[in-house]
Amino acid sequence: MANLHKSQSVYDSNERSFYAIDELRQVINYRNLIIQLTRRDILARYKRSFLGVAWTMLNPLGMMLVLTLAFSNILRFSVPGYSAFVLSGLIAWTFFSQTTTASMVNLVWGGNLLKRVYIPRSSFALAAMGTGIVNLGFSLIMMLPVMLITRIPIRWTILFLPVPTLILLCFSLGIGLLISTWAIYFPDVSEMYQIVLSGWMYLSPVIYPESLLPKNLRFWFQHLNPMYDIIRLFRMPLYDGRLPAFGEIWPLALVSGVVLIIGWLVFTSKSDEFAYRV
Repeated sequence: MANLHKSQSVYDSNERSFYAIDELRQVINYRNLIIQLTRRDILARYKRSFLGVAWTMLNPLGMMLVLTLAFSNILRFSVPGYSAFVLSGLIAWTFFSQTTTASMVNLVWGGNLLKRVYIPRSSFALAAMGTGIVNLGFSLIMMLPVMLITRIPIRWTILFLPVPTLILLCFSLGIGLLISTWAIYFPDVSEMYQIVLSGWMYLSPVIYPESLLPKNLRFWFQHLNPMYDIIRLFRMPLYDGRLPAFGEIWPLALVSGVVLIIGWLVFTSKSDEFAYRV
């Protein structure tokens, strides 16, 4: 009995070190759990679907076809290879919208698990990012034949995609952690965020070229909306076939890093209360 008692590990939040650092330490210790959560999300989402994981590719592809019909043929956007243009923006935007929403929803619905056992609260957001990366990879597979069909050259600059993807991931994780925290305290945030996403998408150059915006509006869109330039950065090596200049990268890397740090600090400072509020 004495040996058994000594081997028991009791979690006590009062003995935690600085919350943000302790959460990071626990994430490393529970990395296998996060991998399993990611695997579960991918398999469960398409388990009963006839096409299975193919939906990760068909979803943005179907949206691309609708937008191409509406904007390229009806409104006559003069963009070379418009299908490839809009798909490259949709891939980045879909990653952002799906991962931030999943971070929030998974935490709220995982409330019962939080009440039973200890797991790092950020596991749900990190698993959402892992699922998003897998979906993004499948979507990029569909991007290549679209580029060939629309005669957009596939250049070696595509190898630079991990850099804008990392910036996109950091920004998405930061936003995901922030809205997850708010959603725990204010349940209406989940519904309101969907409205915000709808407007946010049209404030970003996902479906329209930047040249369509008046210069005065473009200035405000670009400086008040980080996703504006993140989508541009993602599109450069993929659709434009050029490497972004260093001056186009470091401001976005800085903004994404700051958003991630703020999101992490806010989330971890409140994480011990989550089990009592969900």
